[in-house]
Amino acid sequence: MKIAISGKGGVGKTTIMAILAGALRQLGREVLVIDADPSPHMAETLGIINADQVKPIAEMTKLLAERAGKTQGSPFYNLNPEVNDLLHDFMIEQDGIKLMVLGAVQTAEGGCACPENHVLRKMLKKMLLTANEVVLLDMEAGVEHLGRGTVAGVDQLLIVVIPSRSSIRTALKIKEMADSVQIPGVFFVANQVVDEDDRQFLCNELGESPVAFFPDSTTIRKAERSETPVTDIADSLSEAPDQLLQAVLNGA
Repeated sequence: MKIAISGKGGVGKTTIMAILAGALRQLGREVLVIDADPSPHMAETLGIINADQVKPIAEMTKLLAERAGKTQGSPFYNLNPEVNDLLHDFMIEQDGIKLMVLGAVQTAEGGCACPENHVLRKMLKKMLLTANEVVLLDMEAGVEHLGRGTVAGVDQLLIVVIPSRSSIRTALKIKEMADSVQIPGVFFVANQVVDEDDRQFLCNELGESPVAFFPDSTTIRKAERSETPVTDIADSLSEAPDQLLQAVLNGA
C-alpha cells in the first residue's frame, strides 16, 4: 500500500502522517516513511533518535549525477539508473518504522530533468514497487509535487485541510490535480477542528465529509515543544486516529 499526504503549509500533515505510521505499525505492518518535504521534520515528529545521521539523498549531487548517467554538455540521461543500494544507505530504522529523507530539491525550473529529480523519482518508484511494506510519503506543501508527477503510482492521497478558506482552496486544487492524474483514492482529512461549526463548514465547502476529524489539540502542541513523539499521544486524540486508519485500510 502506497499513501501520500499533502495540503497547504502549516495544516499538520506531518503530524497526521506520523500518527498513521504508528497506527499501522501497531497492526504489525512494515512501515517505511519517506520525508519528501523541503523542510523535513518527520524524524523529530516520530521521535527518531540520531535523526541527524539520516543523509538526505538530494545532498549527494555528484553521486546523483553519476547515477543519472549524464556527462557534461550532454542532453541525455540514463533512463534506468542503478539505485538499489541507496535504498538502504540513506534510511534509518527505529521501533519498526523506517525513515528516509529525500531532502530539498530546488531548481530554477521546477519541471526540469536535472540529475537530482531524475534519480529521486527513480528511487521513489523502486521503493514503491518493492517489498510488502506500507510506504508513506510526506510531500511538500501545495501542489508542486503533483505538477512534477512525484506521487504518480500511489494508491491513496490524503489531503489535510483545516477550517480556513485558504486551506480549503488549496485542498480543492490538490484534489482536482490528483483526480486528473487518476490517483485511485483521494480523501480529505480534517485537522484543528474545534466544534460542530468547523465540521459543517468543512463539509459544506469541500462538498464531502473528510474521512477523519482531528481536534485542535493542545496535547499535540505540547508534544512538539517537549520533543515527545506524536505516536505516544495518539490515544488522546479521540476517535480521529482510528477513523483515519480504517479509512486507509478500507480505501474509504
